Amino acid sequence: MAPDRGSLLRPGVEDAVDITENHEDAMDTQQQRRRRSDARKYLAEHAAEGQSFTVRSVVVGIGVGIIICFSNMYFGLQTGWISGMTMPSSLIGFAVFKTFAKHLSYPFTPVENVLVQTVAGAVGTMPLACGFVGVMPALEYLLTSDENGPLGLGIKQLMIWSLGVCFFGVVFAVPLRREVIIRERLKFPSGTATALMIGVLHGDSKAVANKERENRDQLTSLMPDGGLASRDSVGDVSPQTEETSRVGSLSPDARSSWKAKVKLLTLTSYFIPALRDLPVFGLPLARTWLWTLNPSPAYVGQGIIMGPTTTLHMLLGAVVGWGVLSPLAKSKGWAPGPVSNWEHGSKGWIVWVSLAIMLADSLISLSWLTGQPLIGYCRRRRRSVDAGNKSWRSLFRPWGSTEGYRALASDGSVSELDETRYSSEDSDMPEDDVPPEHLVGTRTVIIGLIASILFCIGTIRFVFGELVPMYATVTAVILALLLSIMGVRALGETDLNPVSGISKLTQLFFSLIIPQSNRNSVLINLIAGAVSEAGAQEAGDLMQDLKTGHLLGAVPKAQFHGQLIGSFVGAITSAAVYKLYTTVYPIPGDLFQVPTAYVWIFTARLVTGKGLPPMAREWASGAAVLFAVGTCARLAGKGKRWHCLIPSGIAVAVGMYNVPSFTLARAVGGLLSWYWRSYRRREETPVIVLASGLILGEGVVSIASLVLASLKVAHL
Repeated sequence: MAPDRGSLLRPGVEDAVDITENHEDAMDTQQQRRRRSDARKYLAEHAAEGQSFTVRSVVVGIGVGIIICFSNMYFGLQTGWISGMTMPSSLIGFAVFKTFAKHLSYPFTPVENVLVQTVAGAVGTMPLACGFVGVMPALEYLLTSDENGPLGLGIKQLMIWSLGVCFFGVVFAVPLRREVIIRERLKFPSGTATALMIGVLHGDSKAVANKERENRDQLTSLMPDGGLASRDSVGDVSPQTEETSRVGSLSPDARSSWKAKVKLLTLTSYFIPALRDLPVFGLPLARTWLWTLNPSPAYVGQGIIMGPTTTLHMLLGAVVGWGVLSPLAKSKGWAPGPVSNWEHGSKGWIVWVSLAIMLADSLISLSWLTGQPLIGYCRRRRRSVDAGNKSWRSLFRPWGSTEGYRALASDGSVSELDETRYSSEDSDMPEDDVPPEHLVGTRTVIIGLIASILFCIGTIRFVFGELVPMYATVTAVILALLLSIMGVRALGETDLNPVSGISKLTQLFFSLIIPQSNRNSVLINLIAGAVSEAGAQEAGDLMQDLKTGHLLGAVPKAQFHGQLIGSFVGAITSAAVYKLYTTVYPIPGDLFQVPTAYVWIFTARLVTGKGLPPMAREWASGAAVLFAVGTCARLAGKGKRWHCLIPSGIAVAVGMYNVPSFTLARAVGGLLSWYWRSYRRREETPVIVLASGLILGEGVVSIASLVLASLKVAHL
């Protein structure tokens, strides 16, 4: 049995193995199509027999996730940017099990790979979900004595806090699966791309493509021959999947070259530590205005993953912020201090403009996201009334369109589904794609949700005591649950989880219910925003994983358990890693400038009525209006050729509050991505693997640097 093909099925099933070993051959007869279909059904039916949830997959996922956690903490404290690394997690997990294939009692399956990336993603994204790259540095280092700060939280308090906020979003996401994945068939591009990658690695990419074709609007469009159409380098794809839309269209030679890809990932994980702050535009611009380049391979890799559109918009923000507004504020005396000073220099002054752009973009985008279902509901209700359907049941139909749904005919070909099956006003919700015993039970969801909410409220009370009133904590959790629905829908439609906008919206709401006279208003505002961010992040992560599992036949219950385990390990690990970094390195400092922490604290002060620097209000208001109009134009022009020419407010804002050295390196990566994909028209997989290796490689090096720095501190 060939290892890379036999890994699809349990050993001892000769018929299924025979089907799998001939999967990549040209099978045009109806009998062969039926045999492939039977093999896929066998996988789905037997997924619960230990294959979807295995100890070995959980262990490997935790190991990969811890590496990603270190990497995300390192880059998050520097720039606020983190990545779930779902595709690299799948690739690394596949490589680990292939290495030890001869010693395994049964082959490594695609559904196990889903569990690996689910656990790894849950562990790796905890630095953001638990607020360790933004809120915690703001509470511990940026709160003033007038704001009852700064807080000095010990490792025990940090762990309890992170455990308190890491579960309720996961549990709340479970009941959303049927609506957004089964009925509305939202595309979740990152989850789809990860499924296609796993299908490529295990030799089952055609089955994944067929399954997603059975859903609506898989990525962009379908080519006449059934393959996935390529996507231009510009468009509405998220930074994480802009390059991955053609993963499923790899040739047979590319499918068989997994060993070369793994070697490439391994080789790019070792490199010479990057030089920092190179004065590429001359010493005067570098010393006075901070125009330097950080030639970090990891930042170039981040730019490759983000793609040219996002990175060029970030570069525009850097040019406007650091090339125009910073010198203007300095020369006019609005920011008299050194440029690098957050409090009195232009570095802190332009953050207010950046913050206004982020708020405007977030409010417009979230309002649009909320209004779309309402508009759809009104239109559907009107059609129902016009058709004479006065039934009260039509008022409570779930929202969402099923137009364009395509299913597989009995012979395996793509055919149009009978529209009356799902588009009829009297149709019921479609049945689940897995047996009831593979789903998380309603009782489990209810008990788990109540327990996780009470646990969250109790941990916040334990950590912060009387500083945060009980009603504020309860309100924050309820608001987090409501806004996480918005985050999940945004993620499913655009592949962007607007956790930043959701947290800012929460901060804005809390400014209305917490009196400005309250000395703890800023602190309460920060914690409320952190709770909302955690809920939206966790719910979105699980839904992406569930989309991947849906396409590959994994058991949702197994993924849910894997997410819970990963969240628990990630909460403990991220708290410990954060404490290590903040103990060894100065925060904020030259290496870890924690720009996201300043954005958090400035937002809290802004919405609670704190004073702004001179002329910051006027410039921020003008920027907010300008980008509100721009965001409306972007939303209206989706799919148009000129869409990419309108700057993304979030990308421009990130380019403003990060120093140019980070943005320039990412812009280089974005241009390399464009050159490779659009100019050379080459296969994306190698460059994705290269970028992932650069990011994870520097993350691994950062662990070694942290150990050496810890030894130095201990010696002193």
